[in-house]
Amino acid sequence: MSYPDGAPCWVQLLTRDADGAQRFYAELFGWECRDQGGWAAAYLGDRPIGAITPSAEASDPPAWTVYLRTSDIAACAAQVEAAGGQIVEGPFNGYVLAKDPGGATFALWEPGPPGPAGAWAEPGAVSWAEVNAPDGKAADAFYGSLFGYDQRQVPGGIDYITYHAGGEPVCGRLQMDEHWAGVPPHWMVYFDVANLAEATATVTALGGAVPVPPVDSPFGRIAVISHPAAGFSTLRQPPT
Repeated sequence: MSYPDGAPCWVQLLTRDADGAQRFYAELFGWECRDQGGWAAAYLGDRPIGAITPSAEASDPPAWTVYLRTSDIAACAAQVEAAGGQIVEGPFNGYVLAKDPGGATFALWEPGPPGPAGAWAEPGAVSWAEVNAPDGKAADAFYGSLFGYDQRQVPGGIDYITYHAGGEPVCGRLQMDEHWAGVPPHWMVYFDVANLAEATATVTALGGAVPVPPVDSPFGRIAVISHPAAGFSTLRQPPT
């Protein structure tokens, strides 16, 4: 896989129940989780997909972190603070954990082992990521300053921008409105499935929930799922 600067290239789940998360995703996507000494790398066949890591903060709910690729971690980290963001940890080993000006957490990564992800936009793999932001224009300015995205409004009546790098759409930004009251800014991870109805049924059978039931979108049929050990994510069945 090849990822231009600014593209999501890895994801990491922080959770109090790493064993439960591993069991959930093994059943849902067929992942094999391999111990790396304190954390597990999730594999689809022989290709790495992301990481599942025990949370150091027992009070935090489980949450996915999106890693955005950079070829110059030091310069990109410096730009985070120059553009009004916050460095939470790093840089070290090509990694930075940061918050954007709205408070959404994300990571910068100059990839090393075992990634970047070896599969994309196929069943069981990440296919998309978006930042859900209370101030869309501020988010666009911030992430645009980091990566020089070509930013394009999606038609259809909602404030949704796709971020393009290397000539391709790589991630997006959704403007949070009154329907998001009480939900903090965050990055949302999408995973592809072959059959959304079957996948959401599996989620509920495994003790999860489907807070946003399947709905059609311009990019396929999607549903938001949650699980006590695995947090929130979105499943997508691509259009045929």
